[in-house]
Amino acid sequence: MALGSGAIAPLHSVRYALRALEAVARRPDGVGEEELATELQLPPRQAAGLLRMLARESYLRELDDGGWCAGDALARLGGEESRHQVREEKLRQALESLGRSVGAAVYVGRYVDGELAVPHACAAPDRPAVHQWVDLRAAAHATALGKCLLAQLDHEGREDHFARHPAARLTSRTITDRRVLLATLERQPATMPVLDLQEYAVGTLCAAVPLTAGATVGCLALSLPVGQAHRLREAAETLNEQAAPALLSLSL
Repeated sequence: MALGSGAIAPLHSVRYALRALEAVARRPDGVGEEELATELQLPPRQAAGLLRMLARESYLRELDDGGWCAGDALARLGGEESRHQVREEKLRQALESLGRSVGAAVYVGRYVDGELAVPHACAAPDRPAVHQWVDLRAAAHATALGKCLLAQLDHEGREDHFARHPAARLTSRTITDRRVLLATLERQPATMPVLDLQEYAVGTLCAAVPLTAGATVGCLALSLPVGQAHRLREAAETLNEQAAPALLSLSL
């Protein structure tokens, strides 16, 4: 199943978003949209879309005169405890919104200290999470989430992972040949979602896109029942296009 190779826009959006928040934080009385666009070196239309995304997430607030000032979420980022609470709250909200947009269960994956972890997931009765019948730490080779994380490591990091977690056959579609896995991960384009087509669990399809904040390796993933295979391409592209709020909450 071929997927489009659209640019990974969320990372660029978040870089501009962080610069916009810094610019507004320096001007407690507010700043005009045109001035912000000039400072960010963005076309007015693109700057307007960015600012309105930040307003939807409560990081900014639009003033009556059309200028912008800090919103409630940005104001609450001062202390370490409140910063953690804001990050968790905004990430939860971002995942819930993403789940509704893509019509699927969504997950945040991380690769920390040589192990795969799924610290956040959002599912619903009509968007059930994948049945984790094998520990995901030992199944990175067979999941879109795991392959997306491994693709972000260097060759030595991947070799180390497979030395500790040999690739086991979980379904008839699971790739277990180490050389094939390494070659596939080496060739994985950063601009395309990673797929799992019933490699981890029969009846389940997954897609994942990179979600890297700082030096931490991460990704966003979704899962769908195989009966909804016709939706996988659109859902994966939507996941990629709308990842910015989730990435922003991890970056703050």
